[in-house]
Amino acid sequence: MNLDLSLIFAPLIQYAWFWLPALILATLFKSPWFKGVMGEWMVNMLARWFLDKSQYHLIKNVTLPTEDGTTQIDHIIVSRFGIFVVETKNMKGWIFGSERQKNWTQKIFKSTHKFQNPLFQNYKHVKTLESCIEVAADHIYSVIVFVGDSTFKTEMPENVTHGLGYIRYIKSKTTPVIDDEQLQKALEAIATGRLTPSLKTHRAHVKHVKSIVKEKESGENCPKCGSAMVRRTIKKGEKSGQEFWGCSTFPRCRGMRQIASVV
Repeated sequence: MNLDLSLIFAPLIQYAWFWLPALILATLFKSPWFKGVMGEWMVNMLARWFLDKSQYHLIKNVTLPTEDGTTQIDHIIVSRFGIFVVETKNMKGWIFGSERQKNWTQKIFKSTHKFQNPLFQNYKHVKTLESCIEVAADHIYSVIVFVGDSTFKTEMPENVTHGLGYIRYIKSKTTPVIDDEQLQKALEAIATGRLTPSLKTHRAHVKHVKSIVKEKESGENCPKCGSAMVRRTIKKGEKSGQEFWGCSTFPRCRGMRQIASVV
């Protein structure tokens, strides 16, 4: 008895063409990249819906050069009431943390995950932006916004928000502190100082972040604050070109160690 294998496998092939794209999409939707994109999209839409465009200028996905590479800011909102540097976290579950903790905790049922305190992460964004624009430091505000099915289980600072909370925080600043000339100069400085938004810029930044993570895994702890250290290079002076271990939270902490020479 001869079996026609094509009759057996034809339906399987038809089903494969249907399920394969579905599996690819399901994998994509669960990826950190997609969650990040969706989180930033939600924050972007909330800003456009609830902030007056004539008073609040939204700039998204800003990559700025730093001494050791680049830093990427999700959103910058420029207004007469201050400049808001917004870091987005698309997460679910219970969130535990405090202002000065190095790492926060995400708990989903019995699963527990540690992640970097987003206030520390956004600190570098704020300091980098400070160096680019002529606005007083106390008029630049760090804002953290969580989106997704997450709940704070510890008391958070007022600038750590969820969903529309970040809009309420921004609108709570009602005293004009930046005049029109300063505002326009800030917008121009960001436009000229940022790297061109492109896939190439994004890839270069991702590569830089991965190198920092790798350095953190292999570096020693900071002698001042105990944070991980990263390999840095002296840019100026007599020791230009020499490498050293620098605190990963720089410029908040300026701890450093010499790199042991290999004989």
